[in-house]
Amino acid sequence: MPSGNYSRRWFNYRDMAEVFVVSDNIVSPLGTTTAGNFSCLKNAVSGVKSQVDPDLSCEPFCASLFNKNQQFLSAGENVTYTKFEQLLISSINYALQNSGVDIADEKTGIIISTTKGNIGLLENGTAGDPDLTKRIALHTSAELVAAYFNNTNQPLILSNACISGLLAILTGKRLIESGRYENVVVAGADVISKFVLSGFQSFQAVSNEPCKPFDASRKGINLGEGAATIILSSNKKIAKDGITIAGGSVSNDANHISGPSRTGEELYQAIRSAIIEANISSKDIDFISAHGTATIYNDEMEAKAINLAGMSTIPVNSLKGYYGHTLGAAGLIESVISVQSLKTGMILPSLGFSTPGVTKPINICSTLLSGAIYNCLKTASGFGGCNAALVISKN
Repeated sequence: MPSGNYSRRWFNYRDMAEVFVVSDNIVSPLGTTTAGNFSCLKNAVSGVKSQVDPDLSCEPFCASLFNKNQQFLSAGENVTYTKFEQLLISSINYALQNSGVDIADEKTGIIISTTKGNIGLLENGTAGDPDLTKRIALHTSAELVAAYFNNTNQPLILSNACISGLLAILTGKRLIESGRYENVVVAGADVISKFVLSGFQSFQAVSNEPCKPFDASRKGINLGEGAATIILSSNKKIAKDGITIAGGSVSNDANHISGPSRTGEELYQAIRSAIIEANISSKDIDFISAHGTATIYNDEMEAKAINLAGMSTIPVNSLKGYYGHTLGAAGLIESVISVQSLKTGMILPSLGFSTPGVTKPINICSTLLSGAIYNCLKTASGFGGCNAALVISKN
């Protein structure tokens, strides 16, 4: 593994343009604005509930789901767009308000993050409808979203398991640094279908009660629905809060199709590279927003990676107890909440945690913490051995 000095000989990160977070949004069962969602989390309100829905599962399960009849766009537009596409459009619309960014400008790019998109259309059949058949392809939805906003640039789709959201943010950062765009709208969404839920049930990974990340009695994940948007820009004039995506990296442990590394070394490599790019040290990280799925192996792997990075005393939280696992939206939702933590000086507790359940010591937040916060490390891991880390900073 190259040393920090070796890396800087190849990449002079300090010469790159700063990439600012100029606006954001979350649309979830907890609310349709970032402020509304953060207020719920501060008050320990969770969207995760016991669900009885024969259309999704023959047995009860816990998840954070929208009401079935909930609409996300005006009545005239709901006919055209699927629930997945509606969520993306709605979240982007909210984030654009007062952002100072013209999404139709040629200097603005669009990135869509998702794991399953419109896969639920397969369950009900497309009845020979060629339009619905095309909608199963992720790029079709991305093009529809871009067309809605009159953006003529080719939108990008990022679908890399559960790191999709972080990878989308990092890709947006790189596109701005390269000079390709001045602004990038990064949006992610996923909805829960029988196909998605049954897949996780087949791994025996779904808990029948609210999840407990990093806890000794954790039983597995809860799934969730949601969407989020982060608008990135190199234009400091519209960056009101001085929040930047300071560094980022991805890695792959090549361990197993569904099981993460047993050592945590590969996630640690991503963490280390992200911190080097941010031009800080591990001691400068004020809190860690972990992936924290509440599965046995993911939580254990993350704890090992955090220890390898020398950050065992730094406060750690997982937001899965509030939102469930929102798949392609998770990295974005959790990054938006991390941005709010930096702005407000509040580190949220991990719902469900009481007794440490990993072999390496880490400092899991069990109460709301307040203080000066300048740097957050956001991590994620997913099927296929993928790992991602971002450093989000406040100037």
